[in-house]
Amino acid sequence: MTHATRINETAIMFWAGRDPAQTLAELTALGLHSGQLGLSGDLDLTCASQWRDALEAAEFSVFTVFAAYSGESYADIPTVQRTVGFIPAATRAEREGRTMGVSDFAKVIGAPGIATHIGFVPESREDPDYQAVRDMVRRICDHAATHRQTFALETGQEPARTLLAFLNDVDRPNLGINFDPANMILYGTGDPIEALGILGPRVLTVHCKDGDWPEPGESGALGSERPLGEGSVGIGRFLAALRQAGYRGPLSIEREASDPARRMKDIAAAIHLLSGLKNQL
Repeated sequence: MTHATRINETAIMFWAGRDPAQTLAELTALGLHSGQLGLSGDLDLTCASQWRDALEAAEFSVFTVFAAYSGESYADIPTVQRTVGFIPAATRAEREGRTMGVSDFAKVIGAPGIATHIGFVPESREDPDYQAVRDMVRRICDHAATHRQTFALETGQEPARTLLAFLNDVDRPNLGINFDPANMILYGTGDPIEALGILGPRVLTVHCKDGDWPEPGESGALGSERPLGEGSVGIGRFLAALRQAGYRGPLSIEREASDPARRMKDIAAAIHLLSGLKNQL
């Protein structure tokens, strides 16, 4: 039996691709026992049983499986708009099938939720892309529901009220949000604490990630990710706002540093930081 996640447990966002047992050993050595597992677009999903066995052996719980897609790039905002998620029409059908495959993967390993970036949601309900993506999300929600799973959309690429209106329009009880406060800063879409006040009831899971706003005058540029506690999120305020919103789920550290040694060092520092902040709540 895998580890049972506790209230506000410190967790981790990590990726498949290497040996599952080795990956989990590195995480449990840091004192982590739960997290969100990302699957790249080129990962062979038949490795699900290998991951299930490794998770059981490590007593590690995965509560969300994240879907990423081949051909995505986060180089800058125009590139994100062109390549990420469900908005690009040319890859829409392929990515719908892939997401349903990720849901099936999640069933094998016993994860109760799936998640992804769907891309920039158009504001107008009359936009053909809006309507196509809305209907696609409905179909994925219905597939996930057959496995008793939730489907979480990651925040950041549109303002909070636009995302909330989209969720209401999709109208599926298992649809919610993976709230990433840093993404709202990186994309310049709004203050994350204010956004949490709008989206709080729809939050299923969260990322503890930090970052700084895009530089003024750099049109189309993303902001910069930072180690937790060193950016503009205000992680203490964020945790307090989560508590006020009634969130009691896990707190998943996400650090995207390209250097593995730096990433693990920053994760260890984030674990220590969260431990101290949670004790103050």
